Amino acid sequence: MTLGIEEPDARGRTGLDQIGRDLRGNPDVVVREVELVATAWHVLRRTTFDYRHRDGRWTREQRETYDRGDGATILLYNRDKKSVLLSRQFRYPAYVNGHPDGMLIEAAAGLLDGDDPARAIRREAGEELGVTVGELEPVFAVWMSPGSVTERLHFYAAPYTAADRTGAGGGLADEGEDIEVVELHFDDALTMITDGRIADAKTIMLLQWAALNNIMN
Repeated sequence: MTLGIEEPDARGRTGLDQIGRDLRGNPDVVVREVELVATAWHVLRRTTFDYRHRDGRWTREQRETYDRGDGATILLYNRDKKSVLLSRQFRYPAYVNGHPDGMLIEAAAGLLDGDDPARAIRREAGEELGVTVGELEPVFAVWMSPGSVTERLHFYAAPYTAADRTGAGGGLADEGEDIEVVELHFDDALTMITDGRIADAKTIMLLQWAALNNIMN
């Protein structure tokens, strides 16, 4: 038996090869086979499908998709101080692909892990930044890397004050997290996009959304 198919994998999951087999929303796509490539923590699949091109031709295609579940992220801002509350942590994939030290400044974020997006981002803001979040503003929900990663990321924004900083933050040590809480003036954060000190896509999107919508006014 194969882990993740008949036999539960490390997270107790079975039937992982069934995802995508029942897709019917696009008549130009017919899924033929789904193979599990890896199921260590998240799931890597190789899917074979027939695709009808705009000129009517059918071709057989293969794509590998990385399924890590959906996630949520948040921009916490303080209008009085004109500041935003971000995190700084080590990201090995960025480090191995050219970032000087792998230490990225980011908006708080995390996987849903079975929660709805709003509940999940409240949890992550508390764990990473030590903030108890009040009213949330949904911003948008987007696929961040649709060529290979299935994750849809839910974006939020919310104000914070000193009174909302009810914990130390820093992440969960038992999950290997070592997160520094970073408070920046909003204008400085925008400058850091320009000079490359902020190079994380979700964070750039949230900061630019805030600038376009005059959130600090």
